[in-house]
Amino acid sequence: MRIRTYLKNAALLTAAGFALRVLGMVFRVYIAGWLGGEGMGLYQLILAVYGVFVALATAGVNVASTRLAAQSLARGRGMAPTLWGLVSAAACFGTLAMLVQFALAEPLAHWMLHDARAELGLRILAPSLPFMAVAGALRGCFLARRRVEPNVTAQLAEQLVRMGVAAFALSRLAAWGAGYACGAVLIGNTVSEAVSCLLMAVFARREPAFRPAAGDPARGFTRRELFGIALPVCGSRLLASALQAMESSLIPLCLTLYLGQRTAAVTQYGAVKGMAMPLIFFPFSVLAALSGLLMPEIARAGARRDTAARERLIHTAMTLTGLFSVLAGAGLVLFGEPLAVLLYHEEAVGQYMRVLGFIAPFMYLESMVDGILKGMGEQLATFRYSVLDSALRILAMSALIPRYGIAGFFGVMAASNLLTCTLNLHRMLHCASMRMDWAAWFILPAALAGIGLTPVLWLRRLLPDTPLGLAAEMASFLLGAGIPLLLTWRKNKAALVRLGTGRQEN
Repeated sequence: MRIRTYLKNAALLTAAGFALRVLGMVFRVYIAGWLGGEGMGLYQLILAVYGVFVALATAGVNVASTRLAAQSLARGRGMAPTLWGLVSAAACFGTLAMLVQFALAEPLAHWMLHDARAELGLRILAPSLPFMAVAGALRGCFLARRRVEPNVTAQLAEQLVRMGVAAFALSRLAAWGAGYACGAVLIGNTVSEAVSCLLMAVFARREPAFRPAAGDPARGFTRRELFGIALPVCGSRLLASALQAMESSLIPLCLTLYLGQRTAAVTQYGAVKGMAMPLIFFPFSVLAALSGLLMPEIARAGARRDTAARERLIHTAMTLTGLFSVLAGAGLVLFGEPLAVLLYHEEAVGQYMRVLGFIAPFMYLESMVDGILKGMGEQLATFRYSVLDSALRILAMSALIPRYGIAGFFGVMAASNLLTCTLNLHRMLHCASMRMDWAAWFILPAALAGIGLTPVLWLRRLLPDTPLGLAAEMASFLLGAGIPLLLTWRKNKAALVRLGTGRQEN
């Protein structure tokens, strides 16, 4: 029953994640048509600063809620005290973040982003922070209960509300300029976060396991347990978000020195961050679902001191991640450019996609390993690596982008992702007392990617450069990669059957 629940949740999260990615891409393409390159650049700058306050609002409670709720279940405690303690903490942190962002919106827009138009967007986003924090705490508790339906429903509703409100607001405000157009899109963010939080609260009220019962402890966790998880995560995310915001404001500034025009620099930045990067992360929805489910399972295995189960979890996750990442990267290199041109009608975005496709596997792998480390309680390690990486990125960008332009930015991205992937992977292996499985994690995925690439490269010489030809190439890639995947299905299925269980498959 347990493994059926796990596989059902994984399938549901994967399907929902894919649907959300599709809706998100449709939304990105839609708002890019309204905002243009410069507007997308301004939009991304606002979101970069907003990310700092999101880190403060969630304050590690999202991670803490999953781990503390899982620990409460493993210790046989009632869920109600844990849930309401987490919700109260999240509401406090979210309200604090809202007040600080609203108060600092003007100086941040002028002195950090160098664009007064960003002030309106920052003020519009501020009220979303308490709702986001509380909803995150509730999601963590549902994940610990192995119930993903409320999370999926709330996230789908959130995305639909965001799109609907933003579309309506754009039709009324976009004509007033890029600042108001960005504000229109961000109104959708704030309203959708409130709707998502309300839905999660309704689901939590209806969940029997979350209702107070006789015999519940007075407190579901201690302050030391909460802050021991939340503060390292909060510190790492807050500092990482601050450094990322600094980096985001630095990129257009350095591009301006290279190009000689602020408008052209912001437009180029918007093409990379606002158009190309969402396409790069579009396939990651499959791995994001697995990563979200892994964290509580690894926490349970750690609480039981079941190292064998934890090793099986990690090995299976790395096998699937390596396989998927390399295949997705190959697909992005092959088809990213024509897809970007088809969606955005921007040749520059297509060229960026081809370059980023080579970096994508390292991004995916690093994200998965980061989630595994958090499930193992290694937040401090990820914090150190994040700070080191961000500091090196800022230094490298300051030196390279003014001299080499966007090519310097891509060079820094490649080196950065390789560094963090290596550091996180080494830490994971050390903490789990495991060895690198080169064959399953890297060699097999590379071989499968080569098999998938071969027929596409052959067809590309024969077929015309038309949408029909592109469709035929994509079909051949899926077929070329799918046949070896089917041949290895039995091995992957056996690993999934063992996933999260403490026994061997019969």
